[in-house]
Amino acid sequence: MADAVYLTAEGAGDLRRELDTLINERRPELARKLKEAVAQGDLKENADYHDAKEQQAFIEGRIQYLENLLRAAVIISNDGMSDMINLGSQVTIVEEGVDEDEVYTIVGAAEANPAEGKISNESPIGAALIGRKKGDKVRVKAPGGEITFRVKKVK
Repeated sequence: MADAVYLTAEGAGDLRRELDTLINERRPELARKLKEAVAQGDLKENADYHDAKEQQAFIEGRIQYLENLLRAAVIISNDGMSDMINLGSQVTIVEEGVDEDEVYTIVGAAEANPAEGKISNESPIGAALIGRKKGDKVRVKAPGGEITFRVKKVK
């Protein structure tokens, strides 16, 4: 059995939409491209054919990955009722010596996207936040060195 994969309902929905697009749009589109390329003859030096085959292999791999991911998914929810940080929590922190707040949502590794403020529960900061509460001071060994921050808010 595969290990559990933690996803928010929003993240699972995004992955289902991507899977649907791959299966119902990209796969048939590539099948048409392959059919057209085969009709051109001599496949050995047919760039369209080789490109379509590479794209097809990537898409089939992605479909399989997403299906397995969604099959193993444990949907996490955050009803906002706990003051303790857990998967699904939205956390506002401030680093010592910095005036600007940072807001993160703690998600599973499959859904992490730091550019969108979604950090993995397995990342150094995410792991350090799990189980903490508002007002806690947290010290983290990050790739860039040790940082200390305070939890300002938990939703």
